[in-house]
Amino acid sequence: MFKRLMITVIASLLLLVTACSGTDHTGADEQKGTETAEDGQVELRMMWWGDQKRADITNEALKVFQEKHPNIKIVGEFAPSSGYFDKLNTQLASGTAPDIFFLGGNVVDYAKKDVLLNLDPYVGSELNLDGMDATMVEYGRLDGKLQHISAGANARGIVVNQALFDQAGIPLPASDWTWEDYAAISKELSDKLGKGFYGTYNFTVDGMDIFLKQRGKQLYDMKNGTLGFAKEDILEWFIYWEQASKSGGVVTPELQVSNPPDDTSKSLLITGKAAMSLLPSNQLAAFQSLTEDKLILLPVPRGPKGTGVVFESSQGLSGYANTKHAKEVAILMDFWINDPDAAKILGNDRGVPVTEANRNLLQQEAGPVEEIVYNYTSFVSEATKMEPFDVSYNPPGFAEFSKLAQTTNQEIGFGRKSVEQAVTDFYNGTVRIFESNQ
Repeated sequence: MFKRLMITVIASLLLLVTACSGTDHTGADEQKGTETAEDGQVELRMMWWGDQKRADITNEALKVFQEKHPNIKIVGEFAPSSGYFDKLNTQLASGTAPDIFFLGGNVVDYAKKDVLLNLDPYVGSELNLDGMDATMVEYGRLDGKLQHISAGANARGIVVNQALFDQAGIPLPASDWTWEDYAAISKELSDKLGKGFYGTYNFTVDGMDIFLKQRGKQLYDMKNGTLGFAKEDILEWFIYWEQASKSGGVVTPELQVSNPPDDTSKSLLITGKAAMSLLPSNQLAAFQSLTEDKLILLPVPRGPKGTGVVFESSQGLSGYANTKHAKEVAILMDFWINDPDAAKILGNDRGVPVTEANRNLLQQEAGPVEEIVYNYTSFVSEATKMEPFDVSYNPPGFAEFSKLAQTTNQEIGFGRKSVEQAVTDFYNGTVRIFESNQ
């Protein structure tokens, strides 16, 4: 009896000692939010969106990472872009989010929800940003904290089906063309190519921030936390596209819906029925792979203050604020942007590398299409040194805003509202969305 009592007392004392001798939460672990697994290996969940090709190269890169960091196991998850954010939002709401996940221009929404890991404690140790473009670093600094690391960079440009220009007998535009030139060339292409051919897709929505920047405005003023435009600023842009559409140079609203410009399986650029559209540079290879017609990238037509195009983040990595392995999250991010083996595997699928060393590495082995992308992004990077523009952020509630903008464009295109009424309703709706997402 006495012996059993002593065993019980000793076990209780051992439990007390163990509880009192855990991690010192006043030290670096608390500052960095890291828990180290007792067996020496930690497990990170990582989630991204995309197709099977992206999943394959992502998993290949993660395999290399695990070979270089055997103490870190990665469990990957991916979903199509259409359902990705619904899945992520559900996991965040239930507290089961991955340790590390990809975000796009909607990163502002997540920063406002306080669900993103502060990466500042790891910069200079686990996370080296020395070779990363300064604008890319600043893009991830939200509310005074580094909460996002760009995984790829791109620049939007006008993708041109050169075969249609040749067929119409029209020379390629000069790099200093204007929006008036763009509308005139679009109409000329449609006229000379004949029925069923179009000069351009309508990119009222996707080109809105570019148009505003060309006039000293922007969609979202991150610095002041306000919308960056008034109703009058955007009315001119909608009027421009309505007039261009009426002239016959723009893809019809019906075809725009049934053959979306960003759907490579249906795009009229691929089928040789539309000559131009707005395109992020990292998508050029996917488009070119589906057509024998030569595609090239041209600078966006200029406005009063220049092109309004910046070398911008295509998408990037953020850590979950409640991750137990923040240090390892930072190590994985560092691998993603700095490791040359990772760069060779990932290529330009998410945009060109954000570090100069890895861009130079890939450009040495670039094929014809990749060379077009590198030359164009380098052109934009150099041009913005002479004509600098603020980094682009999507406004809070961007999913709602984007849907409203698309609806507004269709209401005008299908004649359900006048431009003036549609833009008034659009602006008032934008203000409501913005205020409800503060």
